[in-house]
Amino acid sequence: MVESTRIVLASRPVGAPTPANFRTETAELPAPREGEVLLRTLYLSLDPYMRGRMSAAKSYAPPVEVGGVMVGGTVAEVIESRDPALAKGDVVLAYSGWESHDVAPAGSVRKLDPDAVPVSTALGVLGMPGFTAYSGLLKIGQPRPGETVVVAAASGPVGSAVGQIARIKGARVVGIAGGPQKCAYVRDELGFDAAIDHRAPDFVEQLQAAVPDGIDVYFENVGGAVADAVFPLLNTYARVPVCGLIANYNASGVPEGPDRLPGFYGRILTKSLTVRGFIQSEFVKEMFKDFLRDMSGWIADGRVRYREDLVDGLEHAPEAFIGMLEGRNFGKVVVRVG
Repeated sequence: MVESTRIVLASRPVGAPTPANFRTETAELPAPREGEVLLRTLYLSLDPYMRGRMSAAKSYAPPVEVGGVMVGGTVAEVIESRDPALAKGDVVLAYSGWESHDVAPAGSVRKLDPDAVPVSTALGVLGMPGFTAYSGLLKIGQPRPGETVVVAAASGPVGSAVGQIARIKGARVVGIAGGPQKCAYVRDELGFDAAIDHRAPDFVEQLQAAVPDGIDVYFENVGGAVADAVFPLLNTYARVPVCGLIANYNASGVPEGPDRLPGFYGRILTKSLTVRGFIQSEFVKEMFKDFLRDMSGWIADGRVRYREDLVDGLEHAPEAFIGMLEGRNFGKVVVRVG
């Protein structure tokens, strides 16, 4: 028997999550059966979608049950294998969640090469966030050379990849981020053409000045006031891949004020906009092999850079997750567990 430390959903949050919504437990795991592997978690990914899984509201995926282990992608080491395709010591991409050990079907994990790139990148730029950027931008946004692409949450793992891919495709890229440090990173290190601080008192005016020819693609990660500033600047036939709405994730009721849906529909109609929500998994069969080939090459030749915000210790996952939802992270949040 192996004892696993795990963090479970203690209660469903009302509004922003708090530490009281999480509980740490230990549990004994059974030995792996034929076709299974015993895993030791090395890294845990923290991502905004997890906030939705804490809610019982109907969504694209079932919620975490109260008392259930919080979900999440992991990089893990195989410490016992009952499948010939994997051996003890192999490093794999798994979906073990917020726990130190797990027993999983061997067919549900993907073997990684620790000598190629840091294995933590399988949770970020070479994993779900990177593929979200790649698939949403290229399938829905379809940027063309000379067009203007605006991306919200531009210093995060999805937004930073979106902007760099758009630059590779020949577009002019404007990133929106929170604070001077993140804006400097987006502009000076990632090579965006401009970076606008959404916390600046003149944010709307700065954004208008940064897109003199309007916006052809807006990659939506945020919603809220950022979207309010962007939408009047969209060009005819602009494309809007809707990846996330983090500004609304902690909302506990209907927003106050008038119903703005008719105006939103009116803008879609009069400007012939394409607005499409998506979940990256719908593009995996079609695009994932191309993504791994392209993104690996872009990282190798320096055209795509990435940043990780490493947190040490599984016990710090709740605090890091809450901070990520508040925008306190800088880069892809990864918990170093093992």
